[in-house]
Formats: sequence, C-alpha cells, structure tokens
Amino acid sequence: MQLKKENILIVDDDLHILELLHRHLSTWEYHTYKAVSVKEAVQILRDTKIDLLITDLKMPEIDGFELIKFVSEHYPNLPKLVVTGYPSVQDSLAVIKSGVVEYLTKPFTKDELKTAINKSIDSSEKKTPEDIKISTKKDNTYGEIIGASERINEVIQIIERVKDNKATVFIKGESGTGKELVARAIHYQGKFARAPFIAVNCGGIPENLLEAELFGYTKGAFTGAEKERNGFFQAANGGTIFLDEIGNASTAVQSRLLRVLQEKEVVKIGAQKAEKIDVRIIAATNSDLKEMIKKETFREDLYYRLTVVEIDVAPLRERKEDIPLLVKKFLFKYGVEYKDRFIKISPEASEILQRYDWPGNIRELENVIQRAVIMCDKMVNIEHLPYALKRTITFPEEALLSLKEMEIRHIKRVLRATDNNKTKAAEILGIDRKTIRQKLSD
Repeated sequence: MQLKKENILIVDDDLHILELLHRHLSTWEYHTYKAVSVKEAVQILRDTKIDLLITDLKMPEIDGFELIKFVSEHYPNLPKLVVTGYPSVQDSLAVIKSGVVEYLTKPFTKDELKTAINKSIDSSEKKTPEDIKISTKKDNTYGEIIGASERINEVIQIIERVKDNKATVFIKGESGTGKELVARAIHYQGKFARAPFIAVNCGGIPENLLEAELFGYTKGAFTGAEKERNGFFQAANGGTIFLDEIGNASTAVQSRLLRVLQEKEVVKIGAQKAEKIDVRIIAATNSDLKEMIKKETFREDLYYRLTVVEIDVAPLRERKEDIPLLVKKFLFKYGVEYKDRFIKISPEASEILQRYDWPGNIRELENVIQRAVIMCDKMVNIEHLPYALKRTITFPEEALLSLKEMEIRHIKRVLRATDNNKTKAAEILGIDRKTIRQKLSD
C-alpha cells in the first residue's frame, strides 16, 4: 500500500539507524528529513509540514519522550511511530499513554517498518473532525494559540465561525498579545489553509513604499520602477492577506484598500485597468482607530468595511491562568535551543511570573523566559528573573506585618535574588554589609 503522505521526519542519534531508515523510506519514494537530536527535530517541525514522526526514545540530553510530549501538545494530529532498541514495560505504557500508535523494536525488518508506517498513517487519517477538536481542547492549543482562559476560548469560538468564509476580520489588542497568531489561526485552521497567507507590517514599510508594495506597479510608474511588479495583494490572491498596524496606512493606501473591499479588484500604480482579486483581508492594530477617525487621520467608511467581524485579544494581565502554559512553551523552546535540555521552573519563580501584570504582554514574557534560560543551568529560579520584575511584585500577606518584619523579609528576598551575594545585595538596598548582618540578627 502506497502512503498518501510525503514528508517523514526521522529522529535518532544512531547514524546507522538514521541512514537505514532513510534508505528504506527513499525506496518507497517518501521525502525524508533527518535529525540526530530533539533540538534539530523541533526546528524542522517549525519550518516544515511533517506528515509522520519516527523517533527513538533513548537519546542524550532531551530524550524521545520529551519530543513526543512536545509534538502531542503542538502538533496533536501528527502521527508518531517509536523505534527503539531499549524496550521496557514502563516505556511501552508511557508511549501508549502519549498517543503513539506503533512501537517498533530494533532490529526490525523492512516489511515490519512498512507495516508500522502504514498503520500510523491510517490511524491518523481515520480521525474525525470531532476527534481533532477534542485533542486540540485537551492540549490547550489551537493552531499556534496557547491558552485555556475564558478570554482565549472566546477568541477561538469566533475563529471557528469565520475560518471557512472570507469575511473581513479586524483584530484589536495591545502590542505583544499575539494578533498575528490569531490571523494565522483563522487562515490555517480553515478550508483555505493551502492558499497563500501574506503578512504585511504596515508600520514596518516606509509610507512612500507601502502603496507600491501592497498593490504593485507598472513599468515606469515612478522613478526606479524598471519593470512591472505584483504587490502583496496579488501574491495573496485566493488566500488571506494580514495587514498589521493598519493605523499606519496613508490616506492614499486607505483609499485603494477601500476599493479592494468594495469592488474586489486591485489597480496597480500607473495602471488604468483593474484586476479582479479574491482575497480575505484581516487587519489588526493596537491604535485607537475611532480616535483617529475623530482626528480625520483614518477613514470612517474604511473602518466599517474592515470591522465586519471584530476579535478583541485580551492582554495577558486579564488572562493570567494562561501564563503557566505559555511559560511551559517558552521553557521548552529555549531550553532546546540554548541548552539542549528541558528546563524547569521553581514554584517561587513561577509565582512571581503570575503576580506580574506584563505591560509588554506575551512578547515580554517570552523575552523574560529566554533570558532566564540563558542565565540558569537546569532550573529557572528567582535569581534568574529581572530585578525590575521582582521589584514591582507586591505580596498581599505582607500588608499587616510590622515594618521591622517587612524590612527583614525584603532583605532576605534581595539576598535570594542576588544568590546570597551580600555585597551586591547591600548595593541594591543602599546599606553596607554590616548593616545587613545586624538587621538579620536582631
């Protein structure tokens, strides 16, 4: 039986097994990707559409179990086949619980391998849409969106209603809340997923170039236009164009965009003839467009054309129950990237992350975890978090303490944050080392 799928990822630190599997799969005309570590595998998974994962369990640093866990959480519909030379009852039970369909023990025959691959793929193809929805909910992921809060569930419910049509969608939210992830989910979770998805940062392209980049131009339309060129709208034809920071668009761009929405056609700069176009427009901004309308810097008629469906992405401070899930994702991502291992976080550090209000939202959280992973060995502790973040935390249980007790607690907290470096702690506190000893011994 010839499989319908094409891309198979093989993960094994044994180069001989890796080459053997590659050779077998090549004879069956599959396109294979090879990785000798979980770190390499994760990078391939992020950049490539993989149809089947074949992985060993026993590998140095991060093992195959962590890879299976990562795939189950982030790619719940990807079938997994385990090939290992160290079978055990415990391993077998753990693999079965993780959702792996097939478990192949080394050495194996070519026919056994083919049978296991067929079974893994067949099982994946028999999944119903309901199975997929249950799996997605269980893993607290939807596309690239991670969260289990009510606010995130509201966003996902709207996405479910708009993903299979081409209604214009407007996404609003503070900077760093993940507006582009929502746009990508609308596109890739729906029936137009195989069509183009073009993301354009309107704030990142100079105003005098944005119009030409979006709509294209003819030869000689302006100085430097040496040949005719399509724009982002033509590139997105049949699919989705995501216009981020739409509030930065000039009056000229707004007028052309209004025509696209009204007439479903694009006119290149310098052209007389319009081109029909079939594209879904998703726009986003962290600006107050209604305020811009009052100041006459944004067209009111365009605003209403863009906001057929509105999605409000809540800031992280309003959905703090999602913080542990996001922290887990970033710990794995940067642990693999920088340390070749799975990094954990202490309960004390985790508590501080959940108490903080995150004015920079998910982007700020990711940056904090990235830095903490670099600074730690195997576990993120309080001392690996930025001092500015720890300083802003207010502990409610301290509200009724005496000033002396609060002072002692604060000194101890600074000592923990500086890894018990009394000189550095004294510098932060604005006192000398002797005073620290006296206050702690009183």
